[in-house]
Amino acid sequence: MVSIEIDGKKIEAEQGSMIIEVADAHGITIPRFCYHKKLSIAANCRMCLVEVDGGRKPLPACATPISDGMVINTQSDFAQDSQKSVMEFLLINHPLDCPICDQGGECELQDVALEYGNDVSRFSEKKRAVVDEDLGPLIETEMTRCIHCTRCVRFGREIAGIRELGAVGRGEHMEISTFIEQSVDSEVSGNIIDLCPVGALTAKPSRYQARAWEMTQRDSVSPHDCIGANIHVHTLRDKVIRVVPKDNEAVNEVWLADRDRYSYEAIDKSERLLKPMIKLNGEWKESDWESALERTASKLNMMVQTDGANQIAAIAHPSSTTEEMYLLQKVMRGLGSNNIDHRLRITDFSCQQFEPLHPELGVELSELENLDATLLIGANLRKEQPLASLRLRKATRFGRVASVGLYPVYHNFSLSHEILADAETWLVQLAGITKYLYQHQPDKNKEQWADTMDIEGLEKLLAPINISQEHREIGEMLLQGEHSSIILGATALEFSHAGEIRLMAKAIANLSGSTYGFLPHGGNSVGAYLAGAIPHRGPAGADVEQDGQHIKDIFEQGKKGFVLLKTEPGKESVIGEVAKQSLLNADFVVSLTCHADDEAFEYADVILPIGSFLESSGSYVNVNGLWQDFSASVNAPGEAKPAWKVLRVLGNLLNLKNFEYVSAEEVRKEVKGRLSAVGDRIKPKWQCPERLARDGVSPRPVNMYQIDGWLRRSPSLQETVLAKGQEILKRPRLSPFHNIVGGV
Repeated sequence: MVSIEIDGKKIEAEQGSMIIEVADAHGITIPRFCYHKKLSIAANCRMCLVEVDGGRKPLPACATPISDGMVINTQSDFAQDSQKSVMEFLLINHPLDCPICDQGGECELQDVALEYGNDVSRFSEKKRAVVDEDLGPLIETEMTRCIHCTRCVRFGREIAGIRELGAVGRGEHMEISTFIEQSVDSEVSGNIIDLCPVGALTAKPSRYQARAWEMTQRDSVSPHDCIGANIHVHTLRDKVIRVVPKDNEAVNEVWLADRDRYSYEAIDKSERLLKPMIKLNGEWKESDWESALERTASKLNMMVQTDGANQIAAIAHPSSTTEEMYLLQKVMRGLGSNNIDHRLRITDFSCQQFEPLHPELGVELSELENLDATLLIGANLRKEQPLASLRLRKATRFGRVASVGLYPVYHNFSLSHEILADAETWLVQLAGITKYLYQHQPDKNKEQWADTMDIEGLEKLLAPINISQEHREIGEMLLQGEHSSIILGATALEFSHAGEIRLMAKAIANLSGSTYGFLPHGGNSVGAYLAGAIPHRGPAGADVEQDGQHIKDIFEQGKKGFVLLKTEPGKESVIGEVAKQSLLNADFVVSLTCHADDEAFEYADVILPIGSFLESSGSYVNVNGLWQDFSASVNAPGEAKPAWKVLRVLGNLLNLKNFEYVSAEEVRKEVKGRLSAVGDRIKPKWQCPERLARDGVSPRPVNMYQIDGWLRRSPSLQETVLAKGQEILKRPRLSPFHNIVGGV
């Protein structure tokens, strides 16, 4: 630590810190444009010039490291004159279009110019004009406003890992461009809108819709993946105008994936279901809530009495709230059925009894960037969990990442080792790594694992396996790492022998001293487990008298009655065609949905309109077990109701006990109460696979903008290259500096 003085204030700070970092940490404001805490230092705007005693000229605070005894003045006449001169230069070519600029009212250039700008410019020459580029359906450009801070360029190079923008030309001819005419296709491209300090880059879907000071800001949580990104929802007259990131270093830092940012479009731009619908004599008729719910309750009761409770099943989308899934399972179990599931993309349930209380990553999201050895198994993080991919990319500064998968994956970070296997030999490849690790263990370690691992069975299983050079290299990487992790992705979870894959991955983790975990589907799979939306456990992991059927058996064997919550199984299930046919064959189907163009109109008998994730209160639990609750940002249209309220009334009409909730908070409190009562009694177990299956089948990967109804109905997202499936044909343009990550 060194001692310095800023504006007369004595401060102790870490040697080598930049002046602007120390000033920010102590509430001292220094104007800036190019500096950003998450990006590398460019020092090209010069707005942060300050006076340092002993210096002959002003120095940029963002690029000047502190030293012991340094005296800095940010408010002296010398510093102020320097900053005002820079401001005057920046405004030479900036257009005077603030009244129509979407950035107006929240523009960094406006704010700084108000304090450091002059009333009249001394430069009367003709202003520069720049032709705008079409960067795609998500980002609007007005490049004449650009002040060349290069934040957008550095974000692509350092954070996203895909260099899509760059600076061409010199001097006043310099322009930010894609080099060749094409769109910006990154799955996190919208972040450059937040980074842009002027109005050069703005959100195309919300262009000219509202001024910053007119909108109301509400906090919420994104439902599209298990990260649980925090978001600010900006609304005007009960309409969502845009979504921007809310800072949360433990979850999403300051970033958002494009699907988190733009899925709100589906709220107003899709066909919304406004009234309950009942099918009478093969035709759909509008109904009132009382009639629709009474018909639903009557049919479910009748089925239980005539066909038995086992002939009824409930399917929820994993992005439903914890409260909704808790009430859904409570209705089903109140009727006597344990046939409830949310695992639409899973086909192998052979090891579900050995699972922990809920899916978990095994390491905090914020610690992904500190791993020095990571093995990805069947994971395409860029498309499955974009924000987790940004975290893991940071780990490649000093650590190494290896991958075992079925097909080439174009990551935004470099791989130290990669094994591509076909479905028949995937397990054999994992067994090779396991065998190498087992052979390099001291005997005392093998004795310690005797209580938790079937050592004799493992030796027998691995005996015929040949160890390749790739197996050795990956094994050594894990053994040498002090902080190592095994992470399974969607392909591994959806594999026909996913149970064996998970067991082998767990064995690799045990033998290498690594953490183990996976990234589940949807935004609230963890909450689904805790709420009891699974057939073999009740809420908080409580035992059930008799296991219900998992989703694969439900659809393949068929049921007479179905309750669907926010899901279109024909589009979302890994066995979509089988699921849809099973629903068509059912005697009665009730669907709780937001959409008037839902596939449920093909097979349902009653369709109930519910609010979207921005029109209802609830909570999501992310992959680290973090509970995040939120309130409605806008009101649901028409007669649509929050799903938890619909399920509460349905429970009352079915004469089930304890359905007198008045708020989602009461439901959440009940779930948490059951968790505290159960405690930590469920422990994950490990058993040795009986064989290394060689007849595996892996489902086709689902497009990242097709995983739920909101993404499928977002017009702007569906216009992107990623949604059209064209991006997979080309490798991302990785920067030669792709492992440089600033701001850490």
